[in-house]
Amino acid sequence: MSVYTTVGRAELAAWLQPLGLGELIDHAGIAAGMQNSNYFVTTADGRYVLTLFEHIDWSALDFYLALMDHLARRGIPCPQPLADRQGNFRRLLAGKPAVLFTCLPGASIEQATAADCAAIGEMLARLHLAAADFPDPLPNPCGAAWCRAVAAALLPQISPIERTLLADELAFQAAQDYRSLPRGVIHADLFRDNVLWDACGRPSGILDFYFAGEDCLLLDLAVVANDWCVDQAAVDQLLTGYQRQRLLTASEWQVWPALRRAAALRFWLLRLEVRHRPRCGDVVTIKNPDHFAALLQRFRLADGGLRR
Repeated sequence: MSVYTTVGRAELAAWLQPLGLGELIDHAGIAAGMQNSNYFVTTADGRYVLTLFEHIDWSALDFYLALMDHLARRGIPCPQPLADRQGNFRRLLAGKPAVLFTCLPGASIEQATAADCAAIGEMLARLHLAAADFPDPLPNPCGAAWCRAVAAALLPQISPIERTLLADELAFQAAQDYRSLPRGVIHADLFRDNVLWDACGRPSGILDFYFAGEDCLLLDLAVVANDWCVDQAAVDQLLTGYQRQRLLTASEWQVWPALRRAAALRFWLLRLEVRHRPRCGDVVTIKNPDHFAALLQRFRLADGGLRR
């Protein structure tokens, strides 16, 4: 979450009025993440999170909002969008589609223990199962076609070493067949900073669904493993926690190493794109892509597969 669009107090107070939350007390920008403008908003009724969507198709936004509402109603601790009296989740604010969400308790963690990995694995499987009956999901917005398109645009701008790695990994991924894998709605961005934890060490909030879409469920698990797990013991606990809710299939076990590479490639490209084609904003977070290049190289050099 970042701040690209400035919102004044008077215009925010007027925008909030149809929600019936009482007087606006305070609002402050949130400097984290990469895609949208976000504020903490405090009213007489409580604390909320305001998001202004900077570059998004409105049909995609409606999908994300409906998905979060769907998951929240099924017990997944995610931000729930608030509707006005006409049932609208989104309305224009400062020229951008804006939504007010419930503010969840807890805090993110910088380092995850093996027990944390087990807990987030179980929560991820619960999310997959809760989303299984969500109607007509959109495809993963950063899937294979997106990777190829972004890579083509970035190739002239990156170093020769990066170009060689990128071209070779794209060729490897193009040769994989993931069609037999179980599919459904995935979060696709479940990094440590997108999960809140309560004082008892339980996940209390799943945030930032704006990369969500329909894809291989295992890709979601690979994204989590790549960010959360510092060693094989943590990976084992992540998978154990996940399988308390949903057992992995034989085909998923087989392609696990390739999908961990696919997940590393996707986030390397995302961060390379921000590095080489940044957007302007008041508070903008630019994350280093080199970590994912190194992770991808490590996976490519590694031998062996997933242990049962």
